[in-house]
Amino acid sequence: MTARMTPAARLRAGMAEGIVMAPGAADALTARLVERAGFPAVYMTGFGATASRLGLPDLGLMSQTEMTEHARIMTRAVTIPVVADADTGYGGPANLHRTVREYVQAGVAAIHLEDQVAPKRCGQLAGIRLVDAEENARRLACALEARGEDDLLVIGRTDALPAMGLDEAVRRAALYAQAGVDLVFVDGVKRVAEVEAIARAVPGPKVVSIVDGTEAVALTAADLQAMGFSLAFYALSALFSAVRAMEETLAALRRDGTPSGRADAMTSYGAFADLVDLAGHQARADRFGG
Repeated sequence: MTARMTPAARLRAGMAEGIVMAPGAADALTARLVERAGFPAVYMTGFGATASRLGLPDLGLMSQTEMTEHARIMTRAVTIPVVADADTGYGGPANLHRTVREYVQAGVAAIHLEDQVAPKRCGQLAGIRLVDAEENARRLACALEARGEDDLLVIGRTDALPAMGLDEAVRRAALYAQAGVDLVFVDGVKRVAEVEAIARAVPGPKVVSIVDGTEAVALTAADLQAMGFSLAFYALSALFSAVRAMEETLAALRRDGTPSGRADAMTSYGAFADLVDLAGHQARADRFGG
């Protein structure tokens, strides 16, 4: 893979070699950490974006403008491919067309579009409502037309598993594959048996999302690759880890009147400066500044 390849081409090449692990990032800083850890791709999670930007739950509260701006900031922060949540496309066919064009211009490698009724909600929550499967297949065809000659992977996501069961989820995945999407994604898995059943029943390139706190987290990337998955999201691992660490530090500060007891759990100023490339910016200022 070379720097001249598009993000989508690099993601495609990575999946050709084996499963691509894409940890979730709620913001650009987390995306930098994902890249630094050596992962080949990062997932811009709508759950995390909503939490970090609004401090609110994943209930379809982020607008198209907010989500695509979030994606644009993230792609500028890293060199690895960004896979972005595009929710339901934010409206009818005209809105969906614009959504795809905005994500293309943001420089993401891939987007996923889901079949929920707007406003959507997190795939792990109860109360999900779905649009008609055939209607959603037409919407995906609209998204594919909207990308035109640009290199963008379109992932067809269904949330039918928790709402209507495995058989309907598999039927929808097959229908979306027939519409021409690059990968299909059955969201809402919680149990190992569900992942195994999807792997058996859904042919072709497919995505799985492993959510912390569910039984499915016991599956390793090697397990998922053996089942035939091409791309694995770990949407919440970094976010949940960061929240716990911040809670513990703030609790210690409140209790002790000093954060000194948490020093070993913190990064250093120098390490953080390196993460955000402070030296590079200072060098540029020295070369070109007054």
